[in-house]
Amino acid sequence: MAHLDHCERVWDRGAIDKVWITDFTYLRSGEGWGYLIAIRDAHSKRVLGYAMGDEQNTDLVTQALAMAMDNRGNARPEAVVLHADRGCQFTSTQLPRFATNIGATLSMGRTGVCWDNAMAESFWASLKIEKFYRRAYATRRQVYSDISAWIEGFYNHKRIHSSIGMQSPIEYELALQQHTAQAA
Repeated sequence: MAHLDHCERVWDRGAIDKVWITDFTYLRSGEGWGYLIAIRDAHSKRVLGYAMGDEQNTDLVTQALAMAMDNRGNARPEAVVLHADRGCQFTSTQLPRFATNIGATLSMGRTGVCWDNAMAESFWASLKIEKFYRRAYATRRQVYSDISAWIEGFYNHKRIHSSIGMQSPIEYELALQQHTAQAA
């Protein structure tokens, strides 16, 4: 199933929960390849949901989306756009139904144009350079445990981003909440 590109490389819409970026990456251990999907808020840079497994499939996408919804308190974001590449996991018949149930509009870049999902690719570069390539992993379980700890313990809470005022994603979202509360 084909979907329009609702982002056209403009991912940050000035507020959280307007665009969520997603993609898969491959992570190798002594047991072979493992697959990681992450869903990030394009504005705050926060990883809202992720899932890892031995197969790259739509079930991992829905697991990551469920985690993202849980991290947002299961509140349906207003018209969030879920942007991905055209991998078969994102073009399956299962995903549009799930996306509709959570209030998301699917968006996809053009086939074979990596720049159409550059924000996701940038995250993979950070993850691999800052964490994954720094050690060898004997098992997929070690990879999953280490990457999960990096996302939860470092990336979301401590890793600063120049695009959000040299704050971590969690710090930035908390500052937004405080600003909104003070303005009300």
